[in-house]
Amino acid sequence: MKPWPQHPQKILVRSTNWIGDGVMTTPAVRSIRENFPESEIAMLVHPWVGDVFRYSPRVDRLILYDKKGRHQGVKGMLQLAGELRQEQFDCAILLQNAFEAALITMLAGIPVRGGYTTDGRGLLLTHGVHKINELNKKHEVNYYQRILLGLGLQTGGNELELFIPGEEVDAAKHRISELTGTQTGSMPVIGFNPGAAFGPAKRWPADKFGELARILCRRSGCRILIFGSMADRETAVAVKGFAGAEAAARMIDLTGATSLIEAMALIGECDAFVTNDSGLMHVAAALHTPLVAIFGSTDHIATGPLADNAVVIRKPLPCSPCKKSQCPEKHFRCMKLIDSDEVGRAVLRILEEA
Repeated sequence: MKPWPQHPQKILVRSTNWIGDGVMTTPAVRSIRENFPESEIAMLVHPWVGDVFRYSPRVDRLILYDKKGRHQGVKGMLQLAGELRQEQFDCAILLQNAFEAALITMLAGIPVRGGYTTDGRGLLLTHGVHKINELNKKHEVNYYQRILLGLGLQTGGNELELFIPGEEVDAAKHRISELTGTQTGSMPVIGFNPGAAFGPAKRWPADKFGELARILCRRSGCRILIFGSMADRETAVAVKGFAGAEAAARMIDLTGATSLIEAMALIGECDAFVTNDSGLMHVAAALHTPLVAIFGSTDHIATGPLADNAVVIRKPLPCSPCKKSQCPEKHFRCMKLIDSDEVGRAVLRILEEA
């Protein structure tokens, strides 16, 4: 296998498919830029992940993979490959490890293609990297950095990073003042993220979030912002219902009401963030927002919040982490055993330290 090109003019980086995974690739993306400071780096992303990289100085531009629109199906994939062919990239680094990612770059005629040999795609890559078992015991940021090491490149630190324009930060501060009816900083603002796209096994029950809201509103006089997509709207309504009228009046439902960049800016202005294992958890970690992460079915070592000011609360049951989207035993004990008082104490400690 030939060495990886030392001075490529144009590099295509294929992003991962989900927000949280995208955030966890940011150290690897920074490493790519450090290896190739003079190269043009384009990131191939799904539209819903774009804001993770849109304002990053590590990336020169985004190319949207509109898989639900003009790039839908086999015909759309071939169209995307044709569009990439016209770009005449010198090489492609695939952080996304599916067969499709390697196939598209091969069809695009990109002469040098590097990534993991997983998913049976080794023959489609010119520079295949074998996954090593030791990665299973480390945080997932190492999984992406390891791709670069396998290509003979240097890697830097593992710190997560996100970049938000100043006007978005100012807009978030103004929006919080309008929503809460108070000046920013006059009372604690706590973010709740009660959803999780992977499945119900990752979700702390809505009644627990509601009870937590009562505790925090009574003890700190806070306002609570509920984050999530439109798919989380029903959960948000349930959380407010379980919170009771007094606490619910201090809660603002933002599910489905923000773009990703708006949500990121708002999370950056929160005094604390309570979250399931989800993409927005990694957003909060990257923005250094103090957070309490609730873990059940998933692995807190591999996908926990990579931040010094994060608290992980979990119950180490024999069946956990099962890494299932649905509880195999149907009882969700790993989540139900986590008490609202315990989470509340962790949040209140964060507020006291602030």
